[in-house]
Amino acid sequence: MPERPDNDHLVQLLRTTLGDSVLGIYLHGSATLGGLRPHSDIDVLAVVREPTTHAQRRALVGELLKVSGVDGRRYIELIVVVRDDVRPWRYPPTCDFLYGDWLRADYERGVIPAPEPSPDLAPLLTMVLRADAPLHGPPPADLLDPVPHEDLRRAIVAGVPELMEELDTDTRNVLLTLARIWTTLSTGTIRSKDAAAEWALDRLPAEHRPVLARARAVYLGEEAERWDDLVPRPCAEFLTRMITESHSS
Repeated sequence: MPERPDNDHLVQLLRTTLGDSVLGIYLHGSATLGGLRPHSDIDVLAVVREPTTHAQRRALVGELLKVSGVDGRRYIELIVVVRDDVRPWRYPPTCDFLYGDWLRADYERGVIPAPEPSPDLAPLLTMVLRADAPLHGPPPADLLDPVPHEDLRRAIVAGVPELMEELDTDTRNVLLTLARIWTTLSTGTIRSKDAAAEWALDRLPAEHRPVLARARAVYLGEEAERWDDLVPRPCAEFLTRMITESHSS
């Protein structure tokens, strides 16, 4: 299904809902790191002048529930940040609004996300700056400061415990994200999930390779998703140890 109509709809939704507060809207993630894969989301960051109101956040959630992952469309991950919350840079940065379909059940119960500190914004803003892919507004460097390398490193490591808690329910994504974290700590670059997995596969003990290779193949649409014939946890635990060692070195 074409991606551009979804992007156009999202830009229009943000401009209609948030008005003149919208300073820039930027594509990032898989679409800018080697191309969308079968399971890729549409990842978008919006930078705004003023904090969103509860009513605006409720309106965004309501509209996104209608289109994200519906009728064959790709899932949408939307993050909104207030420019003055991220420029000048400080750690941890504040996420003003988050929409992601892993939280759909909460949204459908009426939960509206509130602003909160989010270390995950460090790698996200780094990807936005490197991608330089505006959907609306000026280049992202006009609105965002670069993230110091040490803040990027500590931010990606901070999310590992939560990732491991999700291993049984989101196996593919957890394995690929762990591989990406290890790759970034070791090489200083943020790669696509499949490229990061390829890098990690060359460095994994033989007994762990089939698990990560399966996650990569599913992500690329080369295999169906199934884990009943493999045991992912030892591979995930090995990746976690490599992350710890790489971060402390």
